[in-house]
Amino acid sequence: MLLSIIKLIARFAVSFIAASLAVFLIMRLLPGDPAQIALGINATPELLAKTRAEFGTDRPLLIQYFEWIGGILRGDFGNSYITRQDISPVIADRTQVSLILVAAAMVLSLLIAVPAGILAALKNNRPIGTVISVVSQLGIAVPGFLAAILLVLVFAVQLKILPANGWTIPAADPVEFLRKLILPTVSLAAIQGAIMTRYIRTAVLEVLGEEYLTTARAKGLTSMQALSRHVLRGAAIPIITVTGVQVSAMLVGAVVIERVFVIPGLGSLLVESTANRDLLTVQAIVMVLVGFTLAINLVIELIYTLVDPRLRRRGVR
Repeated sequence: MLLSIIKLIARFAVSFIAASLAVFLIMRLLPGDPAQIALGINATPELLAKTRAEFGTDRPLLIQYFEWIGGILRGDFGNSYITRQDISPVIADRTQVSLILVAAAMVLSLLIAVPAGILAALKNNRPIGTVISVVSQLGIAVPGFLAAILLVLVFAVQLKILPANGWTIPAADPVEFLRKLILPTVSLAAIQGAIMTRYIRTAVLEVLGEEYLTTARAKGLTSMQALSRHVLRGAAIPIITVTGVQVSAMLVGAVVIERVFVIPGLGSLLVESTANRDLLTVQAIVMVLVGFTLAINLVIELIYTLVDPRLRRRGVR
């Protein structure tokens, strides 16, 4: 058990370093000199050289990388090439907003997808199962930004019961915070919930077709007893897998939702920094997203080890 956990953590560390190196090199391959972008086309060669020294871009790439990754491991993302301000507090504030949105959307997705997916599997080839399958398929086909716009038109423009955009700090006004959180959360959760419903339905159907479930029913277990003791346990690994995948997808999907609802999250900061060609900030944001994705995968693998005794006996796959 302990050896499996150590291997997983070591794999996470290697993946993080490899990803950081890839992000660093890709950003260096992009055209444009950060000093030239910051100063404009009329900057003198002397001022450009001074600014490059200030940014550290005149140093060898290997030294630049180790300084950058060392700073990230200390929680220091450096100073913006454009504003010259410390990136770290901005990243921290924006990440907090995005995580609140993603966490709320993930909880709502699970509340929708788990019962809907199980019911669709149990009532397969029956009217209610068919309805759930059709609705979930339609949900997958609808783009996230379109769902967001439709919700705004209905609940903010027509009914005027919820705000169309904006963000309020929870400590400042909890009620207004919740009101502004509802529409973006539903927009993000609706699509992901539809995807998860399909996966959960498939996972439960596979377990329902297993011979051991037929044996359990033959021994006198009721449908609910068989469901709780065998079906949910057998489908746990696929459900955990799709949950981890969808959390990562939500982090990416939140970029669009944050722009539609004017939410000051990590996605909005990424779009703004890209438009301003603030490459160091873009690099930091991408690395934060990569780090969260790898951390989610690590947590999922640890849960696998705890849930499935076979993995504890034979070690990490």
